[in-house]
Amino acid sequence: MAHINLLPWREEQRQEQTRQFATITGLSLLLTAALVFLVHVTVDNQINHQKFRNKMLQDEIATLDQALTEIAELEKTKEELLSRMDVIQSLQQRRPQIVHLFDDFVRTVPEGIFLKTIKQEAEHLTIKGVAESNGRVSAYMRNIDASAWMATPKLRVIETKKGTLRSSDFTLVTSQSLPPVNKNDLNTNTGEGS
Repeated sequence: MAHINLLPWREEQRQEQTRQFATITGLSLLLTAALVFLVHVTVDNQINHQKFRNKMLQDEIATLDQALTEIAELEKTKEELLSRMDVIQSLQQRRPQIVHLFDDFVRTVPEGIFLKTIKQEAEHLTIKGVAESNGRVSAYMRNIDASAWMATPKLRVIETKKGTLRSSDFTLVTSQSLPPVNKNDLNTNTGEGS
């Protein structure tokens, strides 16, 4: 005999499908929320990690900037010290020059010339004096030319004064020079000579 089901099976099937759909939808929503939360946490962790790295880099940059500032200050101090050392070395080298220069003044002044003033500005010397004649001034200029410590004399002014004695006031400009360096002198100075 055939079984006839008089129960509302279609209604139950629809309710079952609706329950399944609701369950699947709920699980999908739950899974989506979990994925969104996981993505949010992952991105947040990456952002925090990047912020930490950025802060680390900024700290290192600040440290390097401070080190660069200190290096710049040290370079400036070094330059100042080197310039001072150059000045001191220059003064040390020039110290004996004045002695040689004054010695050369005594040797180059011919008889009949009297020096009144000697003025030095850098390497230039201005000499004022009185000469018995113009020929003595010429002789003085030749002596300066032959000198190892003075060079290129130029006569600026010569005035002849008449009185009881005939004399000429003169102004002479010359430059201080260094004699050529002799290798034997260097060896003697350093103690390497024989």
